[in-house]
Amino acid sequence: MRKTVNTMVRFSLAIAIAGVCNATASYAAAASAEPAFPTRPIRLIVPYAAGGGPDVQARKLAEVLARELGQALVVENKVGAGGILAAEVVAQQPADGYTLMIGASTHVTQKLLQPSVKFDPMTSFTHIIRTGFSPQIMLVKSSAPYRTVADVVKAAANHPGALNYASGGIGSAAHLAGAAFANAAGVQLVHVPYKGSVEIVPSLIRGDTAVGFPVVSTAIPQLQNRSVRALAVTSAGRLASLPDVPTLGEALGRKDLALDSWSGIWAPKGVPPEVVARLNVAFQKALNDPGVRDFYQKAGTVIDPTSSPQAFDRFIADETTKYRQIVEQSHIALQ
Repeated sequence: MRKTVNTMVRFSLAIAIAGVCNATASYAAAASAEPAFPTRPIRLIVPYAAGGGPDVQARKLAEVLARELGQALVVENKVGAGGILAAEVVAQQPADGYTLMIGASTHVTQKLLQPSVKFDPMTSFTHIIRTGFSPQIMLVKSSAPYRTVADVVKAAANHPGALNYASGGIGSAAHLAGAAFANAAGVQLVHVPYKGSVEIVPSLIRGDTAVGFPVVSTAIPQLQNRSVRALAVTSAGRLASLPDVPTLGEALGRKDLALDSWSGIWAPKGVPPEVVARLNVAFQKALNDPGVRDFYQKAGTVIDPTSSPQAFDRFIADETTKYRQIVEQSHIALQ
């Protein structure tokens, strides 16, 4: 009798174990059967006006990335408030990897200037990868009397407050570059904020403003047709695409005057790690595409992807510290 009971127990246990194994196998099979990300088109939100340098570059990158991911990247322009509108919208989207944004240094400065905005560059987003750097370029109208940075400094010193400079908005990269220049040169310039960076060069050509500091990629067409003149770039070294244009540091004899705009790919906070990894690898490949690299270099943008999402996190934290110091030293505030 005892032998029969033991046999029955062993038989029941074997059935139970088999059931668990079958259930585990079924779960694994179901998991492996789930389609790999992505299964539908991805939105790429660009917080800049259509047709500008950053927008054109984003669309070029999206073309190549679509091949890497096997899905289209639909570029959408959401312009307003120096990038705040786009950031606030994206921060509220589902964290599934299907909504991405061009996050940039301007988002860091906007948060510093307006703590009440409904996003935080560090805590509201999943940072996928830094794409690169875009220095600003100091421009004047081609018919202006200023042929060097020294000419602008002399004119501003002789007529305090008479010269103005254009930017894409308060706290924008062009605003910070202009403020940093004025402080370093010890002169007074009047800041004229526009609704977007694409308006800087037209304002110079019309004669509405004397100086402008747009990103290089925005100014390339007008430089080529000679409607504006380049006096300096804000990068630490000269650009390969503009080898004859000195850096602002060279022109003013300063080694600490370098200010590059940067951009990268952000998503809403909480994107699953496997999706982040998939996107990071795809962007790494797209940014290393020879066609993309050539396109960006001709536009004056230096491709420099971070090695990992974690490295991008650390970079943004360091940049936040740097820009906080610039904002405080330049006394930049909302007007």
